[in-house]
Amino acid sequence: MAPEQIYLDHAATTPADPQVVEAMLPYFTQQFGNPSSIYRLGRTALEALDEARETVAAVLGARRKEIVFTGGGSEGDNLALKGVALAQREAGRGNHVIISAIEHHAVLHTAEYLERFGFEVTQLPVDSDGLVRVADLEAALRPTTVLVSIMYANNEIGTIQPIAELGAVCRAHDVIFHTDAVQAVGALPLNVKALNVDLLTLTAHKFYGPKGVGALYIRRGVPLLPQLNGGSQERRLRAGTENVPGIVGLATALRLSAERLESDRAHSTMLRDRLIAGLEQRVEHIHLNGHRTQRLPNNVNLSFDFIEGESMLLLLDQQNIYASSGSACSSGSLEPSHVLMALGMPPERAHGSLRLTVGRANTVEQIDRVLEVLPPIVERLRSVSPLYRQHLAATSAG
Repeated sequence: MAPEQIYLDHAATTPADPQVVEAMLPYFTQQFGNPSSIYRLGRTALEALDEARETVAAVLGARRKEIVFTGGGSEGDNLALKGVALAQREAGRGNHVIISAIEHHAVLHTAEYLERFGFEVTQLPVDSDGLVRVADLEAALRPTTVLVSIMYANNEIGTIQPIAELGAVCRAHDVIFHTDAVQAVGALPLNVKALNVDLLTLTAHKFYGPKGVGALYIRRGVPLLPQLNGGSQERRLRAGTENVPGIVGLATALRLSAERLESDRAHSTMLRDRLIAGLEQRVEHIHLNGHRTQRLPNNVNLSFDFIEGESMLLLLDQQNIYASSGSACSSGSLEPSHVLMALGMPPERAHGSLRLTVGRANTVEQIDRVLEVLPPIVERLRSVSPLYRQHLAATSAG
């Protein structure tokens, strides 16, 4: 009999909650109308959109009209960065954008795109724990700065940024501030006023909702040019017939995440700390990546010296244990993680990283199973590692 499946990649995606699926189903079948239609079937779909928008706004502490539904986190980040930067330049405000060096590729690559069209981009460094320094942001601001985008919590190492402080700096200098909060939902408070943010991105599949749907909070008065043109949907900020079932699912999942915030955090933190402590006790030459305490409650990111993360993943997969070596969006790349490199980590150590992210359904017994399986895998891989043999030889010679 195959061993129990143990899913430890919740930072990549999560299974849809049964309540979310149940809420979505009618809008695939009985209530399938186009919300732009004026007859009853369309009006019913429009009412579902309005209710979902109210739910999202309530969780974020925002107004209903400040919520725009998107196709996911990447689209939301694109709309926020391109939309604000282009609108600001059109208004003659400037052409300088600031991001951090450890942003998700949806922000990094969008910033690179803007550079092709004459924008100047500054990447703020982070310290060895992955934290952006508030003083570095203040020093990087210019009279031509039109947008700052700093993620709320990092998807690879779990480090939580001082978003409210960074936002206060931007507010004091009249600079628009965006945060990619994709990894923060269900783990951290999301009140946009307390966070001092002007735009906030989220996507449903990271918090037990469906894939392919997200939301972008845009504070009233923030100038933004649409990036999808066509119909008048989403207040002309995002053309295209709305994904009604997905949006209903997103709103349901977000509401449930808010209701379960404290219990989910406590459960994840307990499992996370048990996993970190257990591996640090059982395995030599490992390093916790990211801030030890100022990190997401479900995130464990470790580097194992002398071996590669992909080899560990393959052997874990044989045991029905599913994890990651970094961002799900770049898992096929042979390059070391840009996030780990930004911490000042040597490439060979970055290649040996393993990310394990726990979720609602994980149990203590599953964590203990990982603690039973992973150390022998590390020992096996090190036994055939030239780097480990060199280390042993140098240690013996010393």
